[in-house]
Amino acid sequence: MTLPSELRDLPIYGHLEAICDALRSSPSRFLVLTAETAAGKSTALPLALLEQFSGGIYMLEPRRLAVLNIAGRVASLLGEPLGQTAGYQMHLEKRLSPQTRFTVLTEAILTRKLQSDPLLDGISVVVIDEFHERSIHADLALAFLKEAMQLRDDLYVVVMSATIQTERLCAYLDCPCYAVPGRQFEVQIR
Repeated sequence: MTLPSELRDLPIYGHLEAICDALRSSPSRFLVLTAETAAGKSTALPLALLEQFSGGIYMLEPRRLAVLNIAGRVASLLGEPLGQTAGYQMHLEKRLSPQTRFTVLTEAILTRKLQSDPLLDGISVVVIDEFHERSIHADLALAFLKEAMQLRDDLYVVVMSATIQTERLCAYLDCPCYAVPGRQFEVQIR
């Protein structure tokens, strides 16, 4: 993968290709991804997905501030202004263009998109971030996505979190879990 060099220090960096392969080879086309906070899940993974999948990518975030920060960071890593390849959409505000392939959305926006276009035409991957926070919109999105995936064989979903309990979720989605190990730093007590 040809990703920006500033991502090399992130714990997820060496796993990005394997994560994309695990997603592609998942029988259910779902993947649960766990990694510690600040491992690069929300910023490095979208860049890998943009390289590995040809369609659009939606990332669901529970809060407006996260939407703005992630979209801005990914656009910055691409060396582009916000709204070109990477953009965002939330209630009463969006930065998108016809070239936008990666869109960060608030939960209610994804629910509305799924209601108006249940198959999410043109979208290859949906990433549900911070799933441990659980909300009616995230759960509803997951249910709608399961239905859409029965009708489309080219739609993939990544459910990710730093603190999620994976066993029940993986059983419900009939999917593998990819766990990125964290880093350890030596601590000295004086």
